[in-house]
Amino acid sequence: MKKLEMKDVEKLDANGIDAKVEELRKNLFDIRMQKAAAGIEKPHQIKLAKKNIARLLTAKNAKR
Repeated sequence: MKKLEMKDVEKLDANGIDAKVEELRKNLFDIRMQKAAAGIEKPHQIKLAKKNIARLLTAKNAKR
């Protein structure tokens, strides 16, 4: 997973943002389950996923 840039996020429409947010939330859930079960190799991915979700929702709200 990598950081989403705002220039890439701004190109998405509302439906695209919603789809990406849903995908990232599922990914975040999976990462959290891995962490609880056996530990994860890259714990910074949780923080990165949460920030990416926030970026997407901020861009969505700015478009309204």
